[in-house]
Amino acid sequence: MTIRILAVGKKHESWVAEGIDRYERRLRKPFDAAWSLLPHSSREGDAARAEESERILGRLDRGAFAVLLDERGRNVDSPGLARALREPLDAGRTVALVIGGAYGVDDRVRDRADFVWSLSKLVFPHQLVRLILAEQLYRAQEIHAGRPYHHS
Repeated sequence: MTIRILAVGKKHESWVAEGIDRYERRLRKPFDAAWSLLPHSSREGDAARAEESERILGRLDRGAFAVLLDERGRNVDSPGLARALREPLDAGRTVALVIGGAYGVDDRVRDRADFVWSLSKLVFPHQLVRLILAEQLYRAQEIHAGRPYHHS
């Protein structure tokens, strides 16, 4: 089972791609990740949000455990995230992590999410969120395996 990451936006900038690659080379099943970059809408505001949300919903597998990254979501520590990801993986479910576009996502995506996760109360640029996400997947893997990468 692979973790799928659905992100609205352009391809990774070089410094982001280098950082993501650093962590992805270390990921092992079931924590390995596959990225799907969905194009931005050419519209603005609510129209863009609706169009991008439709694209996201079209790419989410029916039985996937959907995790929406949103600054209004639940803030968890790294061990909590490791547990939240591992439980559906152990049950044989695909995990889909969703990063919306500049205007966010609409209620259809939020309602579809099994877990709405906030990295922080701060708002980060999408490129940086991608890098943080890659590192947190690696950290979750190491926590689950009981290795010393994460020190609590």
